[in-house]
Amino acid sequence: MDIRDFWKYVFKQDRAMLKTFFADDAVIRWHCTDEEFTVDEYIEATCEYSGIYEGHIERIDVDGEKVTVAAQVFPVEKTSSSHVVSFMTIKDDKIVALDEYWSHDVNAPDFRRTLNIGKQIQSPTRAV
Repeated sequence: MDIRDFWKYVFKQDRAMLKTFFADDAVIRWHCTDEEFTVDEYIEATCEYSGIYEGHIERIDVDGEKVTVAAQVFPVEKTSSSHVVSFMTIKDDKIVALDEYWSHDVNAPDFRRTLNIGKQIQSPTRAV
């Protein structure tokens, strides 16, 4: 299974192609919103999200059946962006479990800016 292809279809919100990456009984969990989905529900949630999106993978780590992906997703207008960390379990070339943590990208909180600590990550791919 090519993880980059999976993410290409997530960015394109392509229902038919996304379904091909999952085992029929796969379980998908979005922990930040306390939701668990079937494959069909995950595809509906992903593909019905308003707007047209693009993004890029920042990192992929593979350890046997376990795959971890960090990616950035943003509307084509680049008016906002989110980062997602995905923990996948893959068996027989299909995703059987997908645990994701989504977060909107925001500025550092005022208290850290007031302390004058940290600095902005210098990344040419950061959308906003």
